Amino acid sequence: MPQHVPNTPVCPDCDGFATAAITTGTRHRDGTRATLRVTCTACKGTGHTAPAALVRAGR
Repeated sequence: MPQHVPNTPVCPDCDGFATAAITTGTRHRDGTRATLRVTCTACKGTGHTAPAALVRAGR
């Protein structure tokens, strides 16, 4: 029997890809690349937006 999952809207700013790893172009001493982890400021890294009713209610 299929599980029912509530439909949560995808963030329009990041299209659901809430976190990105950006390379700085430099390398660490062991040879790995130095990266920065950046999250979407609109959805705060979740990839989903809250329904408008919850935003207005302050929840």
